[in-house]
Amino acid sequence: MTRKLARRLRWTTTLVASIAALSLGLSACGDRPEDANGGEHGEAEAEFERGPHNGRLLRDGDLSLEITIFETGVEPQFRVYPYVKDRPLDPALVNLTMALTRLGGRVDRFAFTSQGEYLVGSGVVAEPHSFDVEVAATQGGKVHAWRYRSYEGRTTIARTAAEAGGVKVEQAGPTEISETLDLSGRIALQPSGRGEVRAWFPGRVVSLSANVGDRVARGQVIARIESSESLQTYPIPAPISGVVLERPANVGGVASDNPIYVIANPAAIQAEFHVFPRDAERVRPGQRVTIRSLGGEMTALSVIDAFLPLTEVSTQTVTARARVPNANGFWRPGMAVEGTVATRTTAIPLAVRTSALQRFRDFTVVFARVGDTYEVRMLELGRQTPEWTEVLGGLAPGETYVTEGAFLIRADIEKSGASHDH
Repeated sequence: MTRKLARRLRWTTTLVASIAALSLGLSACGDRPEDANGGEHGEAEAEFERGPHNGRLLRDGDLSLEITIFETGVEPQFRVYPYVKDRPLDPALVNLTMALTRLGGRVDRFAFTSQGEYLVGSGVVAEPHSFDVEVAATQGGKVHAWRYRSYEGRTTIARTAAEAGGVKVEQAGPTEISETLDLSGRIALQPSGRGEVRAWFPGRVVSLSANVGDRVARGQVIARIESSESLQTYPIPAPISGVVLERPANVGGVASDNPIYVIANPAAIQAEFHVFPRDAERVRPGQRVTIRSLGGEMTALSVIDAFLPLTEVSTQTVTARARVPNANGFWRPGMAVEGTVATRTTAIPLAVRTSALQRFRDFTVVFARVGDTYEVRMLELGRQTPEWTEVLGGLAPGETYVTEGAFLIRADIEKSGASHDH
């Protein structure tokens, strides 16, 4: 291991540890639960009192409520069991409402109706089950109220620490998703990118001013020929700008129909892709194509120009062409390349970057950011490409989410123990 690599590894390890420590400290300060009876700071979240159904037990005088979220075979729903002096109470005797304030300020409100031995909430408790809870109950003419915090998949990290750790964000919104087709091919000169220089009239070669490998400009005089008929010497200019590939002629030789020079313009190149018959109906001129070198170190964007009207007998493929920008001269004729063609493009109202997706419990999620707080968003997904994934539910348009460095957020959440516990 080189000293430079060792220093980078030590720096990365120190940075991750620093972020973890800082986020833990911030989480401890910002996410301590309120006491179930309304106090500002009570027992740790994992130590709240539980009832017979393993739910959170809220007490006020003789009345107590056991709050549970039931999700076996049904969409998550509140089921609340009432007690008086720790004995089961007829749920019909309790008037109950709840309000859940989520990260970002959205409030979900629930009314309750009696069902058997419990009160059932009026709607689905959407994931994540992470919110500030307000409970209001009336029983026997008395009003009772509780407030508490119930967080999962949430952590707080200072903006500077997150950015130093490589965390990047962007807003979720509309995009275009393309169905793609992978092709193989090679780089070739465009027909206009190759020029063969010949004498206009047969004669003796008097001078040649360019050699193989030289760059020449269009119109630059690169040869002089003495006509065999008039015995006058005339100049031969370069027909295109480019690099001299060949110089078959020599001074003193006879120029006739054979080329004096062969010139190639490295900027006038194209990718030629082999399209198999099963895919030929999907590829059309005008479609976008991403061209990649085999090592993946260089890419270029282009469009399919045209198809050659012939099928190669040996491979039964047709050839699709796309011009390749080559300002830096990286692409060279004869190079093998890969291409990804966008065969059909569809506009979708909401998407996230595929690289941002993470696993949390049994869900595919991204991490939303509000201020310095990060929280999971369980996603319902649609179509997917290597770059974009369609979102059908779980994230709001315009919501800010983590696109890079999400592993740091997930690690901090897992370390803090913000679990799915009610």
